[in-house]
Amino acid sequence: MSAKHQELVGLIWSVADLLRGDYRQSEYGKVILPFTVLRRLDCVAPAPSAEMLAAMDEFKEMGIQRYEHRLEEAMGNPLFKKSTTTYEESVEDPESIGKTLPEYVKSFSSKAVEILESYDFLSQIKRLDDIGLLYQVAQKFTEVDLHTNTVDNHQMGYIFEDLIRRFSEISNDTAGEHFTPREVVRLMVNLLLAPDEESLTREGERHGIVKRIFDPACGTGGMLAEAHDHILRMNPDATITVHGQELNPESYAICLSDMILKGQTANNIKLGNSISDDKHKGRTFDYLLANPPFGVEWKKVKSFVEKERNDGFKGRFGAGLPRVNDGSLLFLQHMLHKMKPARDGGSRIGIVFNGSPLFTGGAESGESNIRKWILEHDWLEAVVALPDQLFYNTGIATYFWILTNRKEKAKKGKVILFDARDHSVKMRKSLGDKRKLITGEQIEELSSAYKAALSISLDSEHPMHSKIQVLNSTNFGYKRITIERPLKLIFEVSSSGIDQLAHAKALAGYESSSVLLEALRSLIGAGPYRKKVDFAGVLADTLNAAGVGKLPASVEKAVWGAVSCPDPAGEVQRDRLGNILPDPDLREFDTIALDADADEYLKLEVRPLIPDAWIDHEKTKVGYEIPFMRYFFDFKQLRSVAEIDADLKHTEDEIQLLLKEITS
Repeated sequence: MSAKHQELVGLIWSVADLLRGDYRQSEYGKVILPFTVLRRLDCVAPAPSAEMLAAMDEFKEMGIQRYEHRLEEAMGNPLFKKSTTTYEESVEDPESIGKTLPEYVKSFSSKAVEILESYDFLSQIKRLDDIGLLYQVAQKFTEVDLHTNTVDNHQMGYIFEDLIRRFSEISNDTAGEHFTPREVVRLMVNLLLAPDEESLTREGERHGIVKRIFDPACGTGGMLAEAHDHILRMNPDATITVHGQELNPESYAICLSDMILKGQTANNIKLGNSISDDKHKGRTFDYLLANPPFGVEWKKVKSFVEKERNDGFKGRFGAGLPRVNDGSLLFLQHMLHKMKPARDGGSRIGIVFNGSPLFTGGAESGESNIRKWILEHDWLEAVVALPDQLFYNTGIATYFWILTNRKEKAKKGKVILFDARDHSVKMRKSLGDKRKLITGEQIEELSSAYKAALSISLDSEHPMHSKIQVLNSTNFGYKRITIERPLKLIFEVSSSGIDQLAHAKALAGYESSSVLLEALRSLIGAGPYRKKVDFAGVLADTLNAAGVGKLPASVEKAVWGAVSCPDPAGEVQRDRLGNILPDPDLREFDTIALDADADEYLKLEVRPLIPDAWIDHEKTKVGYEIPFMRYFFDFKQLRSVAEIDADLKHTEDEIQLLLKEITS
């Protein structure tokens, strides 16, 4: 952000000094943000000319329905004023401002008023007037110049995002609900559009190109704006429409006003939760991109999501559900559901994730099944690791996922892993948790490398070969096998076994429990017996001698549990059909490659150490994960013991010299 922008943000933020005491810190945004939007609208919304004012009266006299719709057509913009009054005029009188300012707000078009109503602005005006602060706050904004010749739409987005970041910090809002820096958006859009540059600029087709862009968590509209502008820079003749949905009313209002000022259709931007209330149901798009909140739970919409999950692939969540504390993969499924069919040209998707969606969840968990569904459909084109500390409200590592359902033949079955973590510079001044920046030169370098990666094969050399891996999609699948070992038992009666049996639930209602326990105590010290049949004979004779009849099944089971002891030298136990029983305490799980032969693995890797082991194939599970860092692990040779000893000796000598200087 430039010095001018910092100055504007500081000026706007200084309103907080006026609110302190009468407003809680968490409420500052309810005043500052709508006033900022109002001032922006005042600076950019066209006022009616004398001819238009006359036409407005004529429209009313003629009784034409949809009066404002006719005005919108005449003004050429859904954001306009219906009077010539200025903001300065509406706030100049401290005695009447409580009346004139609401009237000024209502003098805008209905779409502009809707934006301001998202903040419940009229209620805040009344509250400020009641406590005697309205005039001071409103006058402060007369000092703020937000005309487009001073602040363009991109710069306005930065100002809004910096303000909202500050409000989030003082309100302790969820760290995952952050905003996307413009250079990150630019890089993501570059990668998203990389394979389509030729088709978007092809001579003879330029005028006929129509593209629809969608962001289900559009925030203030930064991604939509950059994608829109990027395509128009390549092809000014293209027709681009943007569509979005946003949960936060303030962000929605900012996005809506920005998109309208760009000439987009107001109804394309919706307010609401994309997961529980899809306002773009049934629509498909050419390009989809998003930065959904990281690690935010979806417990509030759990019943709705699970109900849609029960519809299978008729709904959006047929592949599976992630754990309830992170809804990132729900957003991705939502976006995949809105891809155009490949036969109609297909779609491309870009989404920002933290590391969790790469590997969270074991085999056949919800997350693993979602990854499996994506990889088996060959939709994943690339995963790009970004530098940390790029975002305003979180410093964690992040990744781009690029997906498409229209891979070229040469790219089918392949996934690019791109390590871009080193491509950033330290900022001179931090913005919240944002301490790093990707420069324009680095964006161009990464974009060029990605384009080249799209054309290389698995074994090709590449200028950034150490940072780019092209892998088969099957590399990310694995099998989780269950290795069993036989249950081996010896049999003897011990004091601890008697105590265990005495507290067993099965003996609670058994009349002869005391006689049974006394009979078993007589066997303490006998054995151990290596075979169950031998101990069974001794046990039967002892119980008969004590007058204990046939044991109930539950009691008999409890007795055998109390006298059985696992032992490597014991007898292998079998079920009634003669099948060897596994020992649950010796059960192990191994992970092998998806295309590996489990029996061959058992033969070569397990049985040389455990000859009697076997694999229970019925328990084998298939999982998918993307262990990104495994492919970019940078091994550094450890120092030798001699080197470490030499360093320690050198340090000791330095300490001794310092001590001599102190004591001398």
